[in-house]
Amino acid sequence: MVTIAVLALTVAGGTPLNPFGETAAAAQQRSGGRVVLAWLPSDTGVLDLAQAGLSPGLMSAGLGTVSPEQTYLDVTQGNRVFNSLYDTSLPKLDGDCPQWWSQVVKRADSAPAEIVPGLLSSTLAAAGVGVRAKGGTSCVFSLHPARQGPHAAGLEVRDASLGQLASLVRNLGRDDLLIAIAKPPGENDDPVAIGITGRGFDGNLTSDSTRTDGYVLSTDVAPTILDRFGIPVPSEMSGDPIRTGGAVDVPAIDALGARMGVVSHRRGPVIGYSLLAWLALLGLVALLARGAVARAGVRLLGLTVVYMPLLLLAGAALEPSEVAEAVLVMLGGPALAALTLAVLRGYQALALASALTVLAYAVDVIAGSSLTALSLLGPNPGLGVRFYGIGNELEAMLAVLVVAGTGAGIAGFRPALSRRRCAVAFLAIGLLCAFVFAAGRFGADVGAAIVLPIGAAVAAAIVAGSGRRGILLAIATPFAALALLVLIDLFSGANAHLTRSVLDAGGLGALGDVAQRRLELSVHSFGRPILLYFLPVVVALAALAIWRRDRLREWLRGSAAYSAGLVGAVAATAVGTLANDSGALLLEIGAAYLLVFAGFAWAESRDRLQGAHQRAANH
Repeated sequence: MVTIAVLALTVAGGTPLNPFGETAAAAQQRSGGRVVLAWLPSDTGVLDLAQAGLSPGLMSAGLGTVSPEQTYLDVTQGNRVFNSLYDTSLPKLDGDCPQWWSQVVKRADSAPAEIVPGLLSSTLAAAGVGVRAKGGTSCVFSLHPARQGPHAAGLEVRDASLGQLASLVRNLGRDDLLIAIAKPPGENDDPVAIGITGRGFDGNLTSDSTRTDGYVLSTDVAPTILDRFGIPVPSEMSGDPIRTGGAVDVPAIDALGARMGVVSHRRGPVIGYSLLAWLALLGLVALLARGAVARAGVRLLGLTVVYMPLLLLAGAALEPSEVAEAVLVMLGGPALAALTLAVLRGYQALALASALTVLAYAVDVIAGSSLTALSLLGPNPGLGVRFYGIGNELEAMLAVLVVAGTGAGIAGFRPALSRRRCAVAFLAIGLLCAFVFAAGRFGADVGAAIVLPIGAAVAAAIVAGSGRRGILLAIATPFAALALLVLIDLFSGANAHLTRSVLDAGGLGALGDVAQRRLELSVHSFGRPILLYFLPVVVALAALAIWRRDRLREWLRGSAAYSAGLVGAVAATAVGTLANDSGALLLEIGAAYLLVFAGFAWAESRDRLQGAHQRAANH
């Protein structure tokens, strides 16, 4: 690669020149200072950095579980992908730097993204800024660290102890910048401590990549260094310059890290045990009683599942222990469901529960809160994937609650609404929710910009009975919604995932890389053991629904809006499964919520049938 060649020429000796013939010393003088990137012992904490006078924070070390060497590479290239998207694993660094770099570059070329190892150093070299790397990370930041040339380096990369950190801080010039990062302790997905001191840094660290106070990415380090020297950030870098926000608050950063550290481990037990307990209780009711009691049990379980994300959002706010959060969800869900059924009946209760859950997340993302990201059903920023807005789990839930929930609301509260007005209601609510959950300033989820308009358009076309025009509407609506959201992101400067992955892709080839990356991740998602176990259940339920489709039509008879909402939700779930990088997850969560709405249809049909029998007996 050209950038690697530039790096090799730069560190091979001599004085590097930028395109205007400017020497490294002149470039450094123009920038007004130097940057020191110090790697500290792995047990360095946020408090250690704050006490040394640095603005502290946590840094995501990688996407999922990565090695320390991968973290260092991600810093140099300003971009990263999952390890599973490389053709080979990262080679071992055994001291032969040129050979190791050759393998690293070849590996990077196999990734469906613009991954350029050493891009930071080569960009600095092209601008006439020298790099001096020594210590354990020297091979990653330069090919030949011993041959740096006689000039002073604008960027110095080195190892340091906590004791040396204080000396580094004292020796900083007025315009110098010190970035200190704790070395990752090994193969893990835990964030590491990071601190920065220098002009403009006087609070907790953050960046536009995370929009989270006290949290930044490994890919943000390179743009921060380039920004300090006044050098444009290459398009291949996906990170953003690190900045500070508010006052230094070490306890808040530690609390953030503690919560992120338990999300992935707590998600399964809290959600899984709660679902098992509710299903066991429903099974017991089905064995001991039938008729109205069984129907009430189905309604109670359905509302409990609908309210579960709402309680998980409350858990993120309360930050309870695992046992307390499990109790909150396990008992709070049935309590809310029972209270709702005591006030409202049938589809009205389902519509209210759906609306309250969707509204809670909508208000949270509009307010810019971090609760959605830190809830057990949120995007889990600790894994380094998504840091604000909603994630795939919530997208799958919303695909059903928004579209089918609209149908439940019309069936429960406005059953006499004309077909045309029903169609308008589906489109209006679907597009409004797409705006909230997909726009970069709020939910920032690309999938929501696709699945919600498609689900709403399909439901509107079915309830309106518009034939070919309805089909064209269902096809055109998501494209129009996506175009509108792109314009909103551009004019608002949100710089969201939608804008980054589509508009800033860098041509059709890069867009193809985005599509390939999402497809490969989707395929991999079907191989995850925890999801693989439930796929046969989903397939069996789908086969049963097709086989007994006449029975389903009977359940849905008498409510065109509810039937249309359910079909629209099926379409949204199917499209989300195909278009998302976590297809299996979208399919299974969507199927679970579709089952809830189908259960309500069964309960309503049985009540309707029983009422008809009673009226016939009375006559």
